[in-house]
Amino acid sequence: MLSEIARLLKITIVGGSIPERSGDRLYNTCCVFDSDGKLKAKHRKIHLFDIDIPGKITFMESKTLTAGETPTIVDTEVGRIGIGICYDIRFQELAMIYAARGAHLLCYPGAFNMTTGPLHWELLQRARAVDNQLYVATCSPARDAGAGYVAWGHSTLIGPFGEVLAITEHEEAIIIAEIDYSIMEMRRTNLPLAKQRRGDLYQLVDIQRLNSE
Repeated sequence: MLSEIARLLKITIVGGSIPERSGDRLYNTCCVFDSDGKLKAKHRKIHLFDIDIPGKITFMESKTLTAGETPTIVDTEVGRIGIGICYDIRFQELAMIYAARGAHLLCYPGAFNMTTGPLHWELLQRARAVDNQLYVATCSPARDAGAGYVAWGHSTLIGPFGEVLAITEHEEAIIIAEIDYSIMEMRRTNLPLAKQRRGDLYQLVDIQRLNSE
């Protein structure tokens, strides 16, 4: 269905996430389609949400899902996009690797709950954006108070200075916002974080790039 819509409307689609069966394993997978409807990339959620807070909540994704092994960055007609799913947004190293590989935009489909959503959903998006001086977009399910898992909602677009460019509430909605990649360059020129990092004291190692050299 997403492939057909992408082809008919001539748009790039980052298609949320769905369960993907591969052999005897099940992954939480996000598919990216180009304007011809072709599957450009698949991101399998790397970080599984396993928590156990006595008396409050137990949620063990690893009982059902297998963790993905590969960061996913894809070149599209609308720029180079790094993909994460939900819990992946909490791990700044993944975002840093995407930034180092030249991403303009990070997309995180996700469904934070009513506890973590109000405190962390926007905070994490703004942190990933401002740390890496790029755009961050998220898409959450609308809130269904009668569901077994109640999502916070608030799909959002964040700019490279940590500014909120567009945001929904918790109901079903469509938001349209413009992204100007030249603003990234301006922010990076004015605040040259990448040049000022102390590579002599600390480094983030991109295993995949290391192995391909």
